Amino acid sequence: MDRLGSDLAKTFCAEPKLHDGVREAGSSVRREVDIFNDQPQQMQQDDVRSVRPPWPDVPSFPTAAGVASFRCDVLIVGAGITGAMMAERLTREGHDVVLIDREQPCRGSTAASTAMLLWEIDRPLGQLGSLIGFDRAARCYQASLRAVTELKRQISERTLPGELRARQSLYLARDDDSRVLRDELAQRTRAGLPGIFLDHRTLLDNFGFARAGAILSPGAADADPVQLAGGLLSLALSRGAHLVQGNAVFFDCGKARVTVGLDDGHEIEARHVVLATGYAIPRIVKPTIHRVTSSWAIATVPQPQNLWKDEVLIWEASDDYHYARTTPDGRIIFGGEDDDELIEPDARDHAIPEKSRRLAAELSALWPRAILDTDYQWSGTFDTTDDGLPLIGVVPGYKNVYGAYGYGGNGITFSYLASELVATLIGGRSSPLLDDFAIERSPLGGT
Repeated sequence: MDRLGSDLAKTFCAEPKLHDGVREAGSSVRREVDIFNDQPQQMQQDDVRSVRPPWPDVPSFPTAAGVASFRCDVLIVGAGITGAMMAERLTREGHDVVLIDREQPCRGSTAASTAMLLWEIDRPLGQLGSLIGFDRAARCYQASLRAVTELKRQISERTLPGELRARQSLYLARDDDSRVLRDELAQRTRAGLPGIFLDHRTLLDNFGFARAGAILSPGAADADPVQLAGGLLSLALSRGAHLVQGNAVFFDCGKARVTVGLDDGHEIEARHVVLATGYAIPRIVKPTIHRVTSSWAIATVPQPQNLWKDEVLIWEASDDYHYARTTPDGRIIFGGEDDDELIEPDARDHAIPEKSRRLAAELSALWPRAILDTDYQWSGTFDTTDDGLPLIGVVPGYKNVYGAYGYGGNGITFSYLASELVATLIGGRSSPLLDDFAIERSPLGGT
C-alpha cells in the first residue's frame, strides 16, 4: 500500500490550488461541483442494498488512501462489477488504469445482484422493435448474446473465480395465453437468435412447470457476482492497475485532460474518465429514460433434491416479472416484486418481510416442491430504462468522460458490453450500438 501511494504521487506531485472547495480555472472550463448532488452525498453501500445477500465477501484488496494528486491514462470511478470489468478490459489493452471508490470494492450493489447472465433483454424483441425498429432491436439482442458468450469464454480461459455456470433460460408465460410467446419466438427466429417453443404439455412433462408455454433458449449463465467481480479486479491489479480509496466531488473538463477533484483536496488528472458508479448517478449524467425502482429476493435453505431440471434460469413474460435461479450448493433464489414507490433505503428494507412472504408464495405456486424456509432475504436498488437498454457512451457535454450503466435485468451482461464499447471509444473507434445505448436518448430510440 505504501509503495502504491508513492508510485502514484510521483506522477503528479504539484499541489492543486483550491478556493472554497472548487478548483480555480478560467471561464472556459466545464466544471461540475458535488457530482452526486441529486442524491445524499454520504450515500453508503447499504443504501443500494440491504445487508443480507447470500454471497460471501471477497478478500480485501490493496488500496491506497490519502495519496497525493496524480495523473493516469484512464480513471474508473467505481470498483464494483462494472468497474472491475472495465479495468480488466482496459488493462488487457495496455492502458494505465486507476480505480477509485469511496467504499470497499465489490460490496455495494454488486452484492445485491442475483447474477442471472441473460442475453434476453427486459423488453421483448417484438416490443423493442416497435420502439426503435426491428433492425436496431435485433442488433441489440445479438450484441447481448455475444456479450454473454464472450464473458463465459474469457472467464473459462482465465480460470477466474465466480462459480460461473453455463445455463439455458426458460421464459415462462405469465397467463393462460401463449400466443405472445409464439410471436416473440418468431421475431427472434427472424433475428437469427436461438430458442424453441414449449407448449403446456411439453413444458410440464420436461420441467414440471404448469404454465401455458415457454421459450427455452441456450446461451445464458449464472454466477456469484461478488467473487466474479473480485476475480476480474484481481486480474486487473495483477496487470498494474491501482485501486484508490477516495470520494470524487467535482469534474473539470476544460482542458485536454479531465480533472477529478477529491473531497480531501487532491486531484486526479486522466486522459479518460469512466463512470461506473452503479446506482449512485453523478449529476452530470442526465438520462431522459431512466427510472429508479427497488427489487427483492430470497434464497432458500439448500435443497439439491428439489431443484428443477437442468437448473435453468427462469423469468416470466410480464412487465413486473419474477425470476429464479439455483446456486451450486442447492439453494433456490427467487426475486421480483419490483416497486418504484419504495425507493428510499429505509422504506425499501422495511418491506423485506412482507415482500419475502409474497415471493415465497409465488415460488410455491410456481414450484410446489420447494422448501420455503429461507436463509437470506434482501433488497436492492434496481434502476431501469424505458426501453430496457443500458446507458453507455460519452456523457454529453463532457469530453472524454464516459458512462457505463448496465441497468435492468441484464446488468452484468450490459456491464460487459460497456467494457467493450468504452474501450472502443478510448481507442478512437465507434460502434452503431453507441447510438442504441446513448445516455441521452428518447424512448423511441432517438438521441
